[in-house]
Amino acid sequence: MARVIFNQKGGVGKSSISCNLAAISAQLGKKTLLIDLDVQGNASHYLGYDHDSNQKLTIADLLNQTAGWFSMATPIMHYPQATQIENLFLIPASPKLEEIENELERRYKIYKLRDVIRELEQEFEQIFIDTPPNFNFYTKSALIASSKLLIPFDCDSFSQQALITLLNNVTELREDHNPNLILEGIIVNMFNAQAKHPSIIVDELQHLNIPVLQPYIPTSIKMKESHYQRKPLTQSAPKHKLTQALHDIAQQLV
Repeated sequence: MARVIFNQKGGVGKSSISCNLAAISAQLGKKTLLIDLDVQGNASHYLGYDHDSNQKLTIADLLNQTAGWFSMATPIMHYPQATQIENLFLIPASPKLEEIENELERRYKIYKLRDVIRELEQEFEQIFIDTPPNFNFYTKSALIASSKLLIPFDCDSFSQQALITLLNNVTELREDHNPNLILEGIIVNMFNAQAKHPSIIVDELQHLNIPVLQPYIPTSIKMKESHYQRKPLTQSAPKHKLTQALHDIAQQLV
């Protein structure tokens, strides 16, 4: 099953949630793959990947490769790379994603990722796709390729406005390209239970019949510490309340 994690607004913890949910899925015994489609490569870095300009097994190379008349494309199953976590594999991002985006769009490669995912699903039980914080070619490709959508959300009025815009964009794409895409839920991130405003914002979402997953992910310095250590919370702070909240959500998903 392929699951895309997306929000058009930056700074909502998209890569953090993608990596931690994938790590927990692997810990639960599922053979899991994370695909990093964000040119910034934050998810790749978090999972221990160091970019090498000579590396040819990135998601950019996979999407851009074409088998010629006299040449063979690199098999898709060569691209997933083992991480430090058992059962968790990564297809890393690359700066080349920015360079080739217009070319891929010109060559009508919007469905290439969907075909790649179909083959990867024969090997992996859970696939998580981390996306850029904008509605571009790569995000559209991921939404077309996936079965389910998770939206990280931080509780401010600007996020709420951006969320409505996002849902409208996704609805239109679903109608045109992927009617089977399901909004699995909103993940409320960096939630401050002591403040009144975040609860009001979440209540408003629920009144709009937008599915909001529980528990809410609390604000904690432990997330930044895990970034610095380049270890998901299951490794860096396995017993912390932040880790437990993410674990509870992951169990619902898998």
